[in-house]
Amino acid sequence: MDGIRGGPRAAVRDPRLFEEFYRRHVDAITSFVARRVADPHTVADLTAEIFLAVLDSAHTYRASRGSERAWLYGIARNVVAGERRRLARETDRDRRICGRRLLEPDDIARLEDKLDAESPGRRALAALERLPAGERAVLELVAVDQLTVGEAATALGISQVAARVRLHRARKSLREQTQSPGGELNGSSLSYVTEASGGAA
Repeated sequence: MDGIRGGPRAAVRDPRLFEEFYRRHVDAITSFVARRVADPHTVADLTAEIFLAVLDSAHTYRASRGSERAWLYGIARNVVAGERRRLARETDRDRRICGRRLLEPDDIARLEDKLDAESPGRRALAALERLPAGERAVLELVAVDQLTVGEAATALGISQVAARVRLHRARKSLREQTQSPGGELNGSSLSYVTEASGGAA
């Protein structure tokens, strides 16, 4: 079962249900963030921000539009994108460091293990930077984050047809890049991205 009883709306009103919601999704969300950033403090902070954002956004969840996981990944994408924009505007490195919350050594070790485990995903995401943003977003969610095409469409707020078209174009473009002479992408390391798998609705 993907969701909890009553969905996110019920979870934010009941601490026990919210704890169940958190435990059900925290590992997947931590992995999602660890594929996109390379610092354990940032992984911890963004994961916490995503679940705080759930409290503000629970009223937007509609089971008819997709699973809890797809909805939550949509929130996670927005939080991570917001962090990227913040860092792009940030010019004072000391201010960034001062703003970090302190982590216990065990927390840092656990998050470093998570970062190590997700390093292939980060490398794959870096290789996708050449794709148009819309195509890249669908391919990230399906091939790297292992969502179905339907869930990816929900997370991005687009139709399943549009998601399938973008996915097809993205995979075709990557295959062409890996097969072109002098291409920088390593075909073997990205084969799981370019193959038409994991795309069920």
